[in-house]
Order: sequence, then C-alpha cells, then structure tokens
Amino acid sequence: MDPDVIDFSPWPGQSAEGLRARLADAQRELRDAGFDVFVCLLSDDAEAAESAVSQSFAGLPFDIVEIGSGLRTSHDYTPVFERVVNAVADCQPGVRFCFNDSPETTLDAVRRGLRR
Repeated sequence: MDPDVIDFSPWPGQSAEGLRARLADAQRELRDAGFDVFVCLLSDDAEAAESAVSQSFAGLPFDIVEIGSGLRTSHDYTPVFERVVNAVADCQPGVRFCFNDSPETTLDAVRRGLRR
C-alpha cells in the first residue's frame, strides 16, 4: 500500500514518512543481498490497484512477488488484496508469492519463498 493512503490512527507513533523510510530500508537490504527489486505501491481503491498491478507486471518476468502485511491483514483492504493477487496470477502464471510481517522481515520472506 502507498503509505499516503493508510490511516495510521490505529497505530500511534507511526506515519507515512516512517513507513516510507522502513520500506526504503527493506528495499536496500534486498538489493544488498543481490536481489533485483521492483516496487508497486498501491492505492486503497481495488480497481486502481488492480490496474496498477496489471500494467506494472505485464510482460516482465518475476521469480517471486511479496505482498506486504499492510495489504493482507487489514479487513478494509480485503477487496484490494483479492484483486491484486488475481491480477498478479493473471500476469505472472506460476509465480511464487511470499508474505512479510513488516518491512523488516521482507528479506526473510523473499528467501523463504524462493526455497523449493
């Protein structure tokens, strides 16, 4: 999810700026570990998110797709999550998925997901 669309009121002390910094750290950690990284921050609108994924993922090969806990665990975003997963599956048949608990666990999630 794009940090700018998240309502942080349930998490006192967290903010869009703080989440952006944590996401940047996670991306840097992945790159430092030798992974190519493509980030697709999504709107909270299911149709717009599906369109963004379809446009971003079409024609590009991916070994794994990580979907963050912010999208997966919020009841408010269930329709977005469903449309995103289906759009990825349509654009990337057979791609593996992985799931983090927070930006700080993204590298572990990717490594876990790539083990076969």
